[in-house]
Amino acid sequence: MASTACSYHAALLPSTSLPRRQHSPVPHGTAPMGTARRMPGLGGQQRYRKPEMTCAIGIGDFIGGDLVKFDLGQWLSDVEEHKALAIYPPHEGGYEGRYLNRLRYQGYKFLDLSARGLGDPETTLTKFHPVCPAHLGKQPIARWYFPPEVDYRLSLLPPNAKGLVVWIIEAKVLSKAELQFLALLPTLRPKVRVIAECGNWRKFLWKPLREIAGLAANEVS
Repeated sequence: MASTACSYHAALLPSTSLPRRQHSPVPHGTAPMGTARRMPGLGGQQRYRKPEMTCAIGIGDFIGGDLVKFDLGQWLSDVEEHKALAIYPPHEGGYEGRYLNRLRYQGYKFLDLSARGLGDPETTLTKFHPVCPAHLGKQPIARWYFPPEVDYRLSLLPPNAKGLVVWIIEAKVLSKAELQFLALLPTLRPKVRVIAECGNWRKFLWKPLREIAGLAANEVS
């Protein structure tokens, strides 16, 4: 399942959401940027002009990209609208904490889980499920039963809490069927929001989880 999930998510990286560079035609007699242009010199010798390089910078380069997040308002509105998001933080990490804290300021409580070793998400999150502790070959094999993770955390929410955010890391190893259940979980539990880390990208991006899981809008509602 892990190999199938990895190949599936490799095709879902949000490369289509980034603006593509538009190549404009180069007029006749001009050299494109970054290439050396040959110019006639004295005595019939040819000399080359150094290529010209330009660099575009923004306000984040002066203040710090980890401090300025102009899309936090859009982040909050998308969480409330779609209720289940797939996020793509940068590889170096740390940026997702800004978005997590903004949800915490809104009154949400968090359930942090790792997709590795999660088992069946439907059974672990919404049903009583068995867990076999390590016996190390010396103790008898035992089976303990635990309550549903989501329902148990919902019962412990304080009265002033806005809801529960199920934040799942390493969700790129989940299969398509498991992602579809996570996209449907806010429909089954209205006070639950789902954030799944489905990969990495150069900047912090997010998409509705139903699009990543291949669900239509009417199936989620």
